[in-house]
Amino acid sequence: MKPKFIAISDSIIEKIKAGELLPGDQIPSENELIKSFSISNTTARKALLEIESRGWARRIKGKGTYVLNRTDDHHLLRTLGSIYATRRGFHDSLIAEGFTPKNIVLEKTILENGISSEINGRHFIIDGPVLKLHQLRYADDLLMKDEVKYISLNLCPKINRMPTEVSYFKVYENSYHLKIDEVQQTLSVTIMEPNTNNFDIRKPTPAFVLDSAVICTGEKVVEIERSFYHGEKYKFAVIASPENG
Repeated sequence: MKPKFIAISDSIIEKIKAGELLPGDQIPSENELIKSFSISNTTARKALLEIESRGWARRIKGKGTYVLNRTDDHHLLRTLGSIYATRRGFHDSLIAEGFTPKNIVLEKTILENGISSEINGRHFIIDGPVLKLHQLRYADDLLMKDEVKYISLNLCPKINRMPTEVSYFKVYENSYHLKIDEVQQTLSVTIMEPNTNNFDIRKPTPAFVLDSAVICTGEKVVEIERSFYHGEKYKFAVIASPENG
């Protein structure tokens, strides 16, 4: 018979292979394994170490153990409609998947007149002043995302002084105590031509275009985003809400 910790690690690895646990997802903690399998903390710890040693996950000190992205071509999976994924943020998601993130800020300015956008047939407006943040997001020196965010300085004063690699969703909740009621998102596709964008491409290349709005209590819009994702490096999944079906 297999040792208990091997049997447990095998079962979790099978869930990863089956797609039940995706890159960046957190693996059950020691305490959760102890409760689920009625095992000792030593056995639980050995099971997590076994998963990590076999290259399926990595432990981030103080946060937990996360599924690694093992795709050879750097394909990243992002989930639309997931508050959890939005809250974690791009930077932390890459770290959890085993990549080294890097940001290059192209523009960080304050717009006095505000901004508006139409998403899912609804018109969203942020009154000025608004922080405009345009940055390039890299994974292991590969440009994955060209991102422009507009953030309300009325709802989030002095947010322009914060580092740009933070999860802004967490900042809205924790630093400004905003209650996020909904996130509206639309996903479309375009073709990027060489020398017309920030991606280093030599041929026409598909790109995902994500438009989103983050709405807090009172239907106040705290953030509007428009981002381009490298179409050959991304896959998107969608969470369907039963109440919307």
